[in-house]
Amino acid sequence: MAFASSFLYAFLLLQFCLKSNAHEIIKEPIRNVHNNDQGLDPALNVFFRVNDLYLGKKMSIYFATNDNSTPTHLLTREEADSIPFSPSRLSYLLEFFSFSNKSPQAKAMETTLKQCELKPKEGEIKFCATSLESMLDMTRGILGMVKLKALTTKILNSNHTLFQGYTFVEKPLEIYAPKMVACHTMAYPYLVYYCHGQKGHFNRVFKIALEGENGERVDAAAVCHMDTSTWDPDHVAFRVLGGQPGSSPVCHFLPADNVVWVPST
Repeated sequence: MAFASSFLYAFLLLQFCLKSNAHEIIKEPIRNVHNNDQGLDPALNVFFRVNDLYLGKKMSIYFATNDNSTPTHLLTREEADSIPFSPSRLSYLLEFFSFSNKSPQAKAMETTLKQCELKPKEGEIKFCATSLESMLDMTRGILGMVKLKALTTKILNSNHTLFQGYTFVEKPLEIYAPKMVACHTMAYPYLVYYCHGQKGHFNRVFKIALEGENGERVDAAAVCHMDTSTWDPDHVAFRVLGGQPGSSPVCHFLPADNVVWVPST
């Protein structure tokens, strides 16, 4: 048992130190958008409008992806429950994972733990999943005891280019989803998902076939938030697209390590 625990610790530590989540931008809250001489950070090129959903649409898109040399997985419930997950236990966790209080890893862990304890906004449902079992249980609690379907962005080329121009090579396919739960990866020593949804039918889900300027193919998942009236006026989407809360729907592509859960038809 001691060997198994030591191996799990070393494995999780290696994943966290090597995995890059620098441009995971579909998290809330998001502020202080970096600007450069050319304008917004290219990693923010994931937002678009509903009227962009047509065959032949061309746009520049940034697709973040996992570093496949250090694949990550959700822990089992037993493994996750053996490790505290609370801002009040941060000092213990930093010692457990051998991070100093002033390290970037410590700041990332603190941000994730605090984000996961924030109360949901009005009409919002949210949770953080630290294990596969907890993710499925809580998602079924929102969507109902139905068969679930996971939608993800699949990058079909091994030599992926993060940012380039893409063309919609097929008519976008809408996935009917009266309810949905979107889960986004968080910076942490092991894989943690921040999952959220909204009460009522406020979102539309799409699968979009894309071809890059260099011939790269991406089978992308995208979500359109039809009601943005409760969003922060400083939300990064409004900086990219213009507009303000409630002025128009906002759509975005999902990074390859994110997942949208919908009822399977």
